[in-house]
Amino acid sequence: MIHLICGSTGAGKTTYAMALAERIGGVRFSIDEWMTTLFWMDTPQPMRFDWSIERVRRCNAQIWATASQVALRGVPAVLDLGFSTAAGRREFYDLGEAAGLTAQLHFVDVPADVRWRRVEQRNIEQGATFRMQVTREMFDLVEGMWEAPDAAEMATHG
Repeated sequence: MIHLICGSTGAGKTTYAMALAERIGGVRFSIDEWMTTLFWMDTPQPMRFDWSIERVRRCNAQIWATASQVALRGVPAVLDLGFSTAAGRREFYDLGEAAGLTAQLHFVDVPADVRWRRVEQRNIEQGATFRMQVTREMFDLVEGMWEAPDAAEMATHG
């Protein structure tokens, strides 16, 4: 089983993923942790979207290669990769199906104004789920790309 944690910026995906992994004895894979460990120190200034998205794609590919091995050995994999677009989720559903794994979608849904307040607070507190400062510009960029799962997707994968 692979668990896909889906929600926009500040929804609480990482907190949810941590609790889920603990509850089910799974292994959590977080795109934010991979990106900050491997790439953020080399980020061009100003940050370029094309630079970032290429590295996210590389991380997602390596996360899948590792997570699928874990899941195929009977340990649930919890993927905290954002899954902000329908196409991105579809890619992982297809990868799971091809590997003989079941993918379950978990949708963490919180209104945008609440999420932005959470992000501002996280930027200040820099607690357990903090990985980097998220500016309003970054928040709005992701918000513009965000595609919530529809009823059909939730019925199939939720």
